[in-house]
Amino acid sequence: MTRIGVDVGGTFTDLVSVGERGALTVRKVSSTPDDPAIGLWAAVDRLETPVAALVHGTTIATNALLERRGARVVLVSTEGFEDLLWLRRQDRSDLYDLLRDHPPPLVGRDDVIGARERMGPEGVLLALSTAEVTRVVEAVAARAPEAVAVSLLFAFRFPEHEEMLAEAVRARLPGVDVVTSSEVAPLFREYERTSTAVAEATLRPRVSAYVERLAAEAAARDVGSVRVMASSGGSLRPAGAAARASSLALSGPAGGVVGARAVAHSVGIADLLTIDMGGTSADASLLLGGEPLHEPWGRVAGLPLLLPSIVIETVSAGGGSVGWVDSGGALKVGPESSGADPGPASYGRGGTEAAVTDALLALGWLDPTHPLADDVRLDPERARQALEPLARRAGLSLAAVAWGMLEVAAAAMARALKQVSVRRGIDPRGLALLPFGGAGPLFGCLLAEELGIGTVVVPPHPGVLSALGLAVASERVDVAASVHRSLEAVDRKDLAAWCGDLAQAVRADLPEAEVQALADCRFAGQGYELILPVPGGPDDLRRAFVAAHRERYGHGDMSGRVELVALRAVGVRPAPTLTWNTRTDARAGPRTATLGWRGSLVDAPRWPLEGLTPGTAVSGPAVFDGADATAFVAPGWRAVVHSSGALMVSRI
Repeated sequence: MTRIGVDVGGTFTDLVSVGERGALTVRKVSSTPDDPAIGLWAAVDRLETPVAALVHGTTIATNALLERRGARVVLVSTEGFEDLLWLRRQDRSDLYDLLRDHPPPLVGRDDVIGARERMGPEGVLLALSTAEVTRVVEAVAARAPEAVAVSLLFAFRFPEHEEMLAEAVRARLPGVDVVTSSEVAPLFREYERTSTAVAEATLRPRVSAYVERLAAEAAARDVGSVRVMASSGGSLRPAGAAARASSLALSGPAGGVVGARAVAHSVGIADLLTIDMGGTSADASLLLGGEPLHEPWGRVAGLPLLLPSIVIETVSAGGGSVGWVDSGGALKVGPESSGADPGPASYGRGGTEAAVTDALLALGWLDPTHPLADDVRLDPERARQALEPLARRAGLSLAAVAWGMLEVAAAAMARALKQVSVRRGIDPRGLALLPFGGAGPLFGCLLAEELGIGTVVVPPHPGVLSALGLAVASERVDVAASVHRSLEAVDRKDLAAWCGDLAQAVRADLPEAEVQALADCRFAGQGYELILPVPGGPDDLRRAFVAAHRERYGHGDMSGRVELVALRAVGVRPAPTLTWNTRTDARAGPRTATLGWRGSLVDAPRWPLEGLTPGTAVSGPAVFDGADATAFVAPGWRAVVHSSGALMVSRI
């Protein structure tokens, strides 16, 4: 039976089918922004084999947050804390930009209702009366919400008041989704917890309707099982995805990092940066020790989400990103994108503004005879017509403005790669770079030179690596509980019991899962925590935390007071291991092309990306045309074909 991964991107919908013996089947069709499921099933319906499992990476949650097209939410908070989402952390969005502001909350100020109740760190300070419940519920009903979020102080430890209000709202407004903060994020930090609850309420009606329809259409096609990718890098059942809508905020990009992990294992490189350049944006991430780097919470569309996610930094630098000239005459790229419809001018679908894809085509890096997808052919004349007015506005030649667009896009991606590495104290010069996505491998050498990286890995089927990652993604469930105690006050039995309760909660949702217990620890007085595996008892945890703190920050005192802030349990049920099935074609040979490179023209061979015999070595400049992406090896670099089919590119 076959496992398939389907990644719905802003421009293309990618499908990868993994057979029992590792044989890969690839499909790439145009995305359908109005209804992503249309493009998804257009790709699936072309398969001729039964599907045992379908794993889907979707941007429906991401786009709803970016475009603010979710449900209208009413928020119930503790009285006196109605302005919490506006006060935030009282920091600036950008320290040095006085004109830049935080994005507004997802809920209107008039739709926040304060409940007269109060929990403290030890329990009830002001009881929630029956009369107050009735008053709050009627105030909520009067606003006719599409969804309701309830987030009260200290609900992560004492959820009783939240549960009372939620039960009453559900009885008064049947059919309206009601979300409590203690349900979706039972952790301290009231601002982030409230933001997460509101995001969940905003997304749940739309996401649940989508995944329910997805499951129904899959059943009608006799698909064995359906799962949806979460931001954590694991997949969820449709019911779990519907109940954890906010956990899908980085669904698609997470699939790419999982695919990069499979490639990293196959080529024997443990530490690398990844850049996924698609049609609308580019996503940077990091693998250390062969595993993606996770964070306990992240930020999407400027909104904090207190949910585990793979570290991903997104910038507006995709193949569809539009070039323009600002009032000072500087050439810019993005954030506006031509998207899938109409797409870059060279798509011939009505687009008239020059995009990065048009610049790549004008410089000869893309081959107009080579289709980008089943129904997309590139038109060099349309690309030239779009670039000419941009060149006039910039006061540059057509070739210079096209090269300038590549440099601007590369600079944006380099900043994202530095954000996920340098900002965490990791020197990118000690890492390899794995570029993927439709346009990513074209920029691999440019980015490596910018960052001082010596090795670039172009994976097999780079244009659909996110879909491949989905096909081989493990099932995963995350649960967490707040503790907030000094380690001196925790004994071995308590720690084991708490971890056991969390493991039981994981296995209730994911039977036969491999469960790992994690602890959020910090020195007393610190504002943020380190997350590390629970090695045994409290004394073992203390030693492990101090060692981790020394490794991360360069110091750690064994005599310092350590706090156990929270416990987590991660349950994983691994997917079948991917076996790379590389086809070789001894007849494959190069064609000659002329490319634009740093203001001059160079002759370069065009090789097929697939089918080359392992061990084949090609020195740059050279282009590799694949079925789903194109790669460029710059002058001064040399590519060697790995046994997996990957290109190992290194400086000469």
